[in-house]
Amino acid sequence: MRDSNQNKTPFFTKLKEYGNSHVAPFDVPGHKLGRIDNDLQKFAGKKLYLLDANSPVGLDHLNYPTGVIAEAQKLMAEAMQADKSYFLTNGTTTGILAMVMSVCKANDKIILPRNVHKSVINGLILSGAMPVFIKPNIDEYVGIANDVSFEAVKKAIDENLDAKAIFIINPTYFGVVSDLKKITDYAHEKNIVVMVDEAHGAQFYFSHRLPLGAMEAGADISATSMHKTAGSLTQSSVILTKGERIDHQRLRATLNMLQSTSPSSLLMASLDVARKTMYFHGKARINNILQLAKIAREKLKTIPGIKVIDKEYLLNQGCFDYDETKLMVKVSDLGLSGFDVYQIMKKKYNIQLELAESHMVLCVLTIGTTKQDLERLVLAFKKLASEYNKIKDKLPKIEFRYQFPETYVRPRDAYHAPKHLIKLEDAYDEVSAESIMIYPPGIPIIIPGEVITEEVVRDIKFYKEKGGSLQSDIDNDTDIDYVQIVDKENWIKYEGDLI
Repeated sequence: MRDSNQNKTPFFTKLKEYGNSHVAPFDVPGHKLGRIDNDLQKFAGKKLYLLDANSPVGLDHLNYPTGVIAEAQKLMAEAMQADKSYFLTNGTTTGILAMVMSVCKANDKIILPRNVHKSVINGLILSGAMPVFIKPNIDEYVGIANDVSFEAVKKAIDENLDAKAIFIINPTYFGVVSDLKKITDYAHEKNIVVMVDEAHGAQFYFSHRLPLGAMEAGADISATSMHKTAGSLTQSSVILTKGERIDHQRLRATLNMLQSTSPSSLLMASLDVARKTMYFHGKARINNILQLAKIAREKLKTIPGIKVIDKEYLLNQGCFDYDETKLMVKVSDLGLSGFDVYQIMKKKYNIQLELAESHMVLCVLTIGTTKQDLERLVLAFKKLASEYNKIKDKLPKIEFRYQFPETYVRPRDAYHAPKHLIKLEDAYDEVSAESIMIYPPGIPIIIPGEVITEEVVRDIKFYKEKGGSLQSDIDNDTDIDYVQIVDKENWIKYEGDLI
């Protein structure tokens, strides 16, 4: 039974009324509802600017909503099976920061997989929380990190019963999900808050053929990118909450610290209308795209040198479940890296893929994906394979080394400490002041506050030699020769309870 109230778009409706009201604007923004001609207005039209208002009378305030924004957020929460929702206009990154900062205080333990998004590490720096890492499941055939097992989570919880929260990625960038319901139930038994990064899972709430969303699984709080998979404009996301474990006053105060006081009305309007569309049409359109995806996978599997990483494969690897709106294609048997294919697809076939890794590429399918798009994709892979499948030199398999370096201080302490650059080979026993990650699978080799051991230096060099893509906070060049460390000679290391 559909809720007729979900037909409403309270914020978007009021925004349209305002834009068409012929108001005399003596407030910001300075374009005065499109009265300044420019190239963007000529291309996109004046209506774009008519919808770019900044909290005039009647349009409510995102920081303390009591009117149409509050109503739109209530509808969003109901549509996504949450108790409350909070609109975000600078992405799920802000949502993740707000989750960590509002739940965890200085020195609180938070359990999390090692392959978290860098915004989580930044949340540790801002909150002062102490990470307890768990190992995700690694797929060495494809070269990615997948879900975390319940057994690994249970062990981490049992060894850290004083932890304040656990943070789960659900789904991963590639669509793999953990047994979130079981993890949540166990964490709640131990009075631990469950936070979820579901940046790539907004569509879950609108089809029973997809995995459970965080709120459906009983999690306490999640950050969800509506713009990635549910059709709103880029940077528009939501925080969802459920139950009594979240301090909403603290969450609201944290959001008000992080969010702009001039939030984009266009982004909020896009959230309002995307929610309505997904609520009434998401189920049927997701069913359609899943069928189209199935046909595309079957065709791709017939192409020599192309391997489709599908749900059957992932379940056989021990993954709990998989979101089939993600399409993973292994291309390394063609003698090409995923990075090569990513570039070729755009330059030669005008096809824009979502992501490349060393051995594979990722395509994201949504209710906006068309049958014609998928047919073009399959045809492009056929042409690609016919051109490159004769190459005999296959890419070597990426080998993973896995360790958790010793924590010397919290990430926050390392961030605030004096720092300097040092050659990598001279960094033994120093304290890292930055993160260095290996892509794939996106796992930090070192984060701020951890000790750079001989093994860490060895692993960085190992991945460089094997062709892995290394990224750091200060240098995105794969040839990382220097590392930023804590200048211990000029650092007062405080002991005791730190803020």
